[in-house]
Amino acid sequence: MPDQRSGFLYGFGAYLLWGVFPLYWRLLDHSSAVEMLAHRIVWSLLTILALLFALRRTAQLRAILSDRRRMWPLVIASALISVNWGTYIWGVNNGYVVEMSLGYFITPLFAVLLGVLLLKERLRTTQWIAIGIAFAAVVVLTVENGRPPYVALVLAFSFGFYGYTKKKANAGAVEGMAIESAAVAPLALAVIVALGIQGQSTVTSNGGGYFLLAVLAGPVTAIPLLLFGAAATRISMTALGLLNYVAPIMQLAIGVLVFREPMSSLRWAGFALVWVALVILTVDGLSQQRRRVPVLATTV
Repeated sequence: MPDQRSGFLYGFGAYLLWGVFPLYWRLLDHSSAVEMLAHRIVWSLLTILALLFALRRTAQLRAILSDRRRMWPLVIASALISVNWGTYIWGVNNGYVVEMSLGYFITPLFAVLLGVLLLKERLRTTQWIAIGIAFAAVVVLTVENGRPPYVALVLAFSFGFYGYTKKKANAGAVEGMAIESAAVAPLALAVIVALGIQGQSTVTSNGGGYFLLAVLAGPVTAIPLLLFGAAATRISMTALGLLNYVAPIMQLAIGVLVFREPMSSLRWAGFALVWVALVILTVDGLSQQRRRVPVLATTV
């Protein structure tokens, strides 16, 4: 029980931090998404490398580096998470926080669809119904916006495929993050240097406090990742999956209540459809888990 309680708190802490990320990135709105993405990658790499040495996990890192079958998925993952991070930062500073929250609400549904398309999994009727309702929600939001919810879709697609490639790599959270950051760090460092040479670096021209905020992008990225890893070893995947909704709920609240982004009736209707789809998917998953428990018990 103590492990489960602490695991829940670790998981809640991770998703709570991810949920308030928009408040942090809005503090850095003097910088472009490209510049902030470059700084996030570089400072994340330095933070993760420090953690690797502190946790004495360099042997695990070397094992992954020597295995090409695990390395290449992580290189692909680095490109996908860079797209996700860049879109996220751009969305925060261009008034799309509500739409971003939609992307993370859609992600579990998109992950189910990926299981069909890439892993040849067979969906139950209730899962197909949930995906159909989510598709209807995207149609409603497209009508309301006059365009598809591009920001939400890019976030959902990039994070969904990111999860798939990470599964293929089967690497630890810290080791995987180190390789992902290292794969794109040369390009990120080149962007930072180029902006500095051209005199267009906003991170270094807005005072020491602003520069410190940019440096903190490393710990801000690493801390929830470590909390998530601690939670994953202590509580069930079902509980962790339910905690997944904390972050987009908080992002939606921040977008509406703090940043005052508009929410029309039709937009609320689109979100409501997504939530209905998620409830169906969650209830179906919980019921399937309960059915498996007696079977497992009888085989022990």
